[in-house]
Amino acid sequence: MPENFSPERYRRPPEDGPEKYAPPHRRASEKRDDDVENVVKLLAMQQPESSTELASVAENLDVMIRRIATDSMAEIGRVIRELENVRDMLRNEGARVSREVSGYANLNQGATAAMRVIVESLKQWKERPIQNKEAAD
Repeated sequence: MPENFSPERYRRPPEDGPEKYAPPHRRASEKRDDDVENVVKLLAMQQPESSTELASVAENLDVMIRRIATDSMAEIGRVIRELENVRDMLRNEGARVSREVSGYANLNQGATAAMRVIVESLKQWKERPIQNKEAAD
């Protein structure tokens, strides 16, 4: 069997990679792996004897490749839609957090202004007894 078409080359990665942590519905399907393995075996083992057999093998191979590509394209489209939804959610959350921070900044400015007024009032109240005491002397 030629080295380029060996089935071992197209096996799934070991389960200690990121696929291990993906939910089951998000993992690569075994069916797709089996299809790839079948295609590899077909390429490696079959030696067509006639042009009609060659056409039949090519047609079968074309059908398998289209089915695999269709599944992959559908999965890519689903992932793109999911990422777009996450992007929109993150934009909305960013805007909400920005509004919250702005509200807290305004509240902080109001609290600071109120503290200044209180400090000024306390200074004036504290200075009055001293002024009254000096006036009495």
